[in-house]
Amino acid sequence: MTQRFLIYGTLGWGMEIVWTGLLSAFAGDVRLTSTTYLWMFPIYGLAVFLEPLHDSIRHGPWWLRGFIWVAAIWTIELSTGALIKVLTGAIPWDYSGSSPWQVGGLIRLDMAPLWFGVGFLFERLHDYLVETLQIN
Repeated sequence: MTQRFLIYGTLGWGMEIVWTGLLSAFAGDVRLTSTTYLWMFPIYGLAVFLEPLHDSIRHGPWWLRGFIWVAAIWTIELSTGALIKVLTGAIPWDYSGSSPWQVGGLIRLDMAPLWFGVGFLFERLHDYLVETLQIN
C-alpha cells in the first residue's frame, strides 16, 4: 500500500506538471512553465484509497464508472482543498476568478471531462501495479 501511495503521488505530480506545462504552451509561454504544489503529492497518493472503489465498480458500464470517477475526484479535491484552507488560510490551487465554472475556488466543473479520463487511467494503472508488477 505504501509503495502504491508513493507511485500515485509521484505520477500525479508528473501528470500535473505536464498538464500545466501544456496549458502554458497553449497560452504562448515558450518556456512551458509548469506549476504544482507540495500539497499535491499526498493528495494524489490518496488514490490508493480509491482502489476498493475501482474493485467494486470494475464491471459497471464505462459511462457510469466515468461519472463515479468525476464525483470521487471532485470529492477529494473539495475536501482536501477545504482542509488545507482551514489549516493555512489559503487554497493552493484557488480557482476563484479563473473560470465561471469554479465552485468556491475548490473545484472546476469544466474539468469533468479531464477527471472522467483520469479515472480510466487510474483503473489501468491500479490493475498494472497489482496484477502485473504485484506491488502490494
